[in-house]
Amino acid sequence: MARRRKGNPVHGWLILDKPSGIGSTPLVGKTKWALQAQKCGHAGTLDPLATGVLALALGEATKTVQYVMDGDKSYRFTVRWGIATNTDDSEGEPVNTSDLRPTRDQIEAAIPQFIGEIQQIPPAYSAIKINGERSYALARKGETPELSARPIRMDSLALVDQPDADTAIFEMTCGKGGYVRAIGRDLGQSLGCFGHITQLRRTRTGPFTLDDAISLETLEEMRHTPVSSARLISVATGLDGVPALAVTEAQANQLRNGQAVPVAVSGLDYGSTAWASFNGVPVAIGQFRSGLLHPERVLLMSDAEGN
Repeated sequence: MARRRKGNPVHGWLILDKPSGIGSTPLVGKTKWALQAQKCGHAGTLDPLATGVLALALGEATKTVQYVMDGDKSYRFTVRWGIATNTDDSEGEPVNTSDLRPTRDQIEAAIPQFIGEIQQIPPAYSAIKINGERSYALARKGETPELSARPIRMDSLALVDQPDADTAIFEMTCGKGGYVRAIGRDLGQSLGCFGHITQLRRTRTGPFTLDDAISLETLEEMRHTPVSSARLISVATGLDGVPALAVTEAQANQLRNGQAVPVAVSGLDYGSTAWASFNGVPVAIGQFRSGLLHPERVLLMSDAEGN
């Protein structure tokens, strides 16, 4: 007999404006505590230094996390010129210095090489696994992790302010897997002056923006608020950008039982991912093949829970 999970069956998304100085994982625990929820996860780690949009998935929303993580992300960040650190941010130790400082024209001339489909070497202090061990764990032991360049998509990178000769503020939007710390590092190397991130704020992840976010203080107050679910965003919002298919009640029951159902849809390629809804509530996510939707993830919610 399966052991019953502790807590309440809370389903949906909660968007937190993450403060600096705390990691993403502890905030998952705080969210479970505040909402007394059975299950919680997040859609994309933010370093302790970083602030901004942390999308927290509750209950059945955890089954849609990968689709939010696959979405674009936007950031605003500050680069300090003249110093490279071992972590590529201000929490690390200096490893190189320079007296050179780039002009606005030099910075803007360097930006185009970082837009489009580019190759990026992740920071040594990252969660990427090397032979089963996290890169940051190897770096903390004094080793030099050998990380290969990976393709990422950079949609935009713009210089928005230059408060002084030592610092520059940028905004960027990128696809999955892009590291802001690596952009700051690589910009400094390209300009011949070195650089590291001193401030980093995520302004969007997938369909979620800062307009959707609540503060940590508000989250903690929700522990004592009986209507806390009113701040939740629907599970379906996490599937923004994934084709939606309306199904009948009978088809919904079939999908929930793991059975493929015929769907009438045009413009959807063989093997494409789509999600089915009944009365606007997500039922299942699956692959479209030969006129059938084959369920891969079944979402078990009532109408009240899904909206």
